Amino acid sequence: MNRDIMKEACYCQAESKAAEYFKELYDQVIQKSYIPVLTQDIQLWKHNHIRHPLLSFFDNKKVVNRKSRGYHTYIQWLDYRGKLDNYLDRSISYLYMRDLGKDLNSPETKSEIERVVSNLKNQLTTDSKNLDKFSIAGLYRWGQEENIETTVIWLFNKLKRVSENIPEGMEPDHAQRKLIKIIAGVIMHVLDEMGDTIPPEERSQKLDQAIRLGYAYGLTYPYIDDLLDSDVLTANEKKKYSQLIRTTLITESVPELGEWTGANASLIEFIHAELREAFEYIKVQQQPDTRKHFFEQAYVFFQSQELDREKELTHEHYTNEDLYIPIILKSASSRLIARSVIGTAEDEGFHNRTFYYGIYNQLADDFADMFKDMEDSAVTPYTYYMTYHKQRPDLINPFELYWAVIAKLIHNVYNSDPKTCEVILDRAINGLKRAKERLGIRKYKEVMELLTAGIANFNRLVQKMVVQAVDVDFFDKLLRDHMVTSLQTDRQEQKDFFDKIETVREQINNHLKIPKSNLLEDPIVAAANTSLDGDGKRLRPIMTWVMAVDGYGLDPSAIVPLLRSLEYMHTASLIFDDLPSQDNASMRRGRPTLHVSYNEAIAELTGLFLTQKAVEEQASLEKFDPKAVVKLIQYTARATADMCKGQAMDLDSKGKQLSLDQLNLISYYKTGIAFEASLIMPAILAQAPEPEKTSLEKFARHAGIAFQIKDDLLDVEGEANLLGKAIGKDEENSNSTFVSVLGPDGARKAMWDHYCLAIEVLEEIPHNTSFLKHLMNYIVHRDH
Repeated sequence: MNRDIMKEACYCQAESKAAEYFKELYDQVIQKSYIPVLTQDIQLWKHNHIRHPLLSFFDNKKVVNRKSRGYHTYIQWLDYRGKLDNYLDRSISYLYMRDLGKDLNSPETKSEIERVVSNLKNQLTTDSKNLDKFSIAGLYRWGQEENIETTVIWLFNKLKRVSENIPEGMEPDHAQRKLIKIIAGVIMHVLDEMGDTIPPEERSQKLDQAIRLGYAYGLTYPYIDDLLDSDVLTANEKKKYSQLIRTTLITESVPELGEWTGANASLIEFIHAELREAFEYIKVQQQPDTRKHFFEQAYVFFQSQELDREKELTHEHYTNEDLYIPIILKSASSRLIARSVIGTAEDEGFHNRTFYYGIYNQLADDFADMFKDMEDSAVTPYTYYMTYHKQRPDLINPFELYWAVIAKLIHNVYNSDPKTCEVILDRAINGLKRAKERLGIRKYKEVMELLTAGIANFNRLVQKMVVQAVDVDFFDKLLRDHMVTSLQTDRQEQKDFFDKIETVREQINNHLKIPKSNLLEDPIVAAANTSLDGDGKRLRPIMTWVMAVDGYGLDPSAIVPLLRSLEYMHTASLIFDDLPSQDNASMRRGRPTLHVSYNEAIAELTGLFLTQKAVEEQASLEKFDPKAVVKLIQYTARATADMCKGQAMDLDSKGKQLSLDQLNLISYYKTGIAFEASLIMPAILAQAPEPEKTSLEKFARHAGIAFQIKDDLLDVEGEANLLGKAIGKDEENSNSTFVSVLGPDGARKAMWDHYCLAIEVLEEIPHNTSFLKHLMNYIVHRDH
């Protein structure tokens, strides 16, 4: 039997099982048999969640208020109120059911959940650095603890590339969140399999594999599901692309892309390359006995998605089976795939629990997204029912089916286990509470009137729980909200960061040119302006502007001399660095260096001239306290002297093997001090307190070293046309660098460690530090 027939036979078998499941649910809805069962469940459940109505009202208000203050504040509040243990227990129990397909009544599962809750609580409540565990720095610190830093760096780079290649018309934040969620899910599966007794080296290997497998599997969501659901591709492109995916799943091999023309050609080429790499990695990791299961479930998932994707909301005659069977299949197979990706053993009952559970989660998601889906004209059970319920009395109410699924899960799949009943009802009521909060009372009431017209008494009980029940929120929802907010905030802050850089850079460029002197020919001024006209990043004066204006509220026009002085000093240092007696560079900022375009003498004199112009500019800061200006000039003199020492140490090190400590010291003197000056100078003018300046110095030290490490990496791995200078100069000049001392991987680890140290210091600075955070992101991710 050839492979396409085998895959289709597998799909038909799964479809037959889904049809049986739907028939059972359909009968429950028609007979209303789920209502008395769940009514009794809720009456028992409410004893743990209903307090005096007035107390419940204020408790719910406190929950909303605490959540609005942020993720960390809410966790602290739960711990203070003695609610954190139960909160984490129901949250982890739910994840063990949903993502791992576990039986909560199993002694092994109970023990695992208890262990995870204890560890998670410890992490959430004893983090002395107050570092967000789910931030970039927090994830890297976790990678260090697990000895998988290289893998985490690899993941950061992959996520960055995906983010940069999400086309307009798709939601980058949603795509990134979903991808991260899939990776976390695969890690959960692997951690569940490993236990605590595994040797550290083997644990690291398995976590490395889990992250790479999670990324490889998760990549299918933005680049298959979301892409085909969007309007990015034309109808013909979608057909061609779908066929490519189908061929891959049938033949178990990624075909060549072939010729692809049009506006989306480069996008598809990138996606094809990424998916091929991901597919091959998954395939290599599969054991022969799990590979067959993986491809079968992947085909079932893709085929059910395709059937769903082809539906149009204008079509009036879809049957209930048309609507629900593909949903049962795709929601079940997506979780079965996750398990088969890592090739783990399945306990007795895992397949059935996962199969029956899937639609519960899918219907909850469809309920939450129904209005967005309606705007997009997407066909889901909710959008179709809302559109055609009046003229199609045969249509099953999806809200009723949702409750029928809950009854089925509690009493038939999980055998009336009290803990399972508790967690599932917690989740159901929490979902309705969130919907009510999101939609507003009036719109929520309208929706409920439509969806519960035939079950008024049961709905009154449910809505009473929605109003009065407490302690039904979940950690994964808090994380989801936190992640969504963080991604949206980061994206906006990143845009603001680059917008500000361009705006301030343009302003600085307009102020840099030095007027001609009275001399008929003044090669020094001409040479200085030639150097200043280069395509410089102006990073240091931009940092100063942001710190001065946004941080300390200084007058932008009053600090112009300070900005000029910083760029004059920095340009002078580059002129000296490029001299034949030092680095002997021929290109700088995309043009010949000064000693090449003029001569060495003019270059030396121009560097000296610019350092003196810098002092002159600082002396003209007339709108500030004269004592502060004197302190500033004194600080500048010391910083310049230290930078000279750093360059001398660097020159003396040529041809020598340096230690890491020596490299760090030279980097601080050569680069860190310049960053420090950019932050300390406005702090001096603003007469900031000493502890604050100390924190800025620490930040600058780590930022400067990270910057230098990235420079060393770019000298080996960068592109000359992007850098504006030749690469390989460090090796040519026999310079010891972070790359030569630590190797590329070691250098990257060191860079990210200094990134984390710099980010951690930002907690000590009492100003908005978003610019400095994104400065660090720019430093480690830049390509020039």
